[in-house]
Amino acid sequence: MDVSCTNNEELRRANEELRRELQRMGDRTADEQSLPIPVRARPMPFSQAIMNAVIPTNFMTSKITFTGIEDPKTHITAFYTQMMISGGTNAMHCKLFMGTFSGTVLD
Repeated sequence: MDVSCTNNEELRRANEELRRELQRMGDRTADEQSLPIPVRARPMPFSQAIMNAVIPTNFMTSKITFTGIEDPKTHITAFYTQMMISGGTNAMHCKLFMGTFSGTVLD
């Protein structure tokens, strides 16, 4: 529970930092906006236990993708069904779920 709270706090701080950066970008002139913005390291999205989950090379991963146009409930149901058939641990499922995103949803 403590790890989850710590991760949530890190994500909250990263979110606030992004909001402040967006605000600063809105305050800049057109000349300033053309300057490159340094890439910031992204926080780890999962607990260490999930990040440490090993996906076997022969594990059948999900072939579905979610771009944001599709129905999210349908996407989750399809993903869950494929993972139920393939087996694996909950940690593996969490780690693999992000791999079904593409485009802006992945960002």
